[in-house]
Amino acid sequence: MSAHDDARVPLAELGDRVLVDRATDGDGRAFEVIVRRHGPLMRAYAIRLMSSTAEADDVVQESFITAWQQLHTLTDGSAVKSWLMRIVSRKGVDRLRSRRRYDDIDTVEVAAPETSGPESSAQVSSQMEALKKALANLPEQQRECWVLREVGGLSYDEIAEQLSVPVPTVRGRIARARETLTRELEGWR
Repeated sequence: MSAHDDARVPLAELGDRVLVDRATDGDGRAFEVIVRRHGPLMRAYAIRLMSSTAEADDVVQESFITAWQQLHTLTDGSAVKSWLMRIVSRKGVDRLRSRRRYDDIDTVEVAAPETSGPESSAQVSSQMEALKKALANLPEQQRECWVLREVGGLSYDEIAEQLSVPVPTVRGRIARARETLTRELEGWR
């Protein structure tokens, strides 16, 4: 497909690479399509990372501002989704670090048990409280790695890049966090 053909295709049907090229050239409408296409995933991830939806929305908005300002640095437009997710992750982690609080487990949605009733709801609530307490007792670096992996879904490489530490350090911190959490939550197995 040539650039001329691209002009006849609705923006929403264009691939990320073409949209990034157009947005880099100053086409705000192309960037709007990128925002609509990838914003929901970014928001879902930010909600998992942050303690409130309002705070998550702020992180996503800051991420899009940064993305617009730094779009020219993206060398492969087809990788815009992962690039945006790294930005939102970095913004979220920065915000968490600035307040030195990692209680985002509150925002994790637990699937309702198949037999949901007052007893099941109480059990799930108790399990989440036990997990929050166990996480609060973890050393900060272990908790941060565990949350990025288990709540944020980041890979070991992404966590290492995010925290500026080697991958083996991330693996070790997560392994120690998992050992501690397994021991602390033994009664819930």
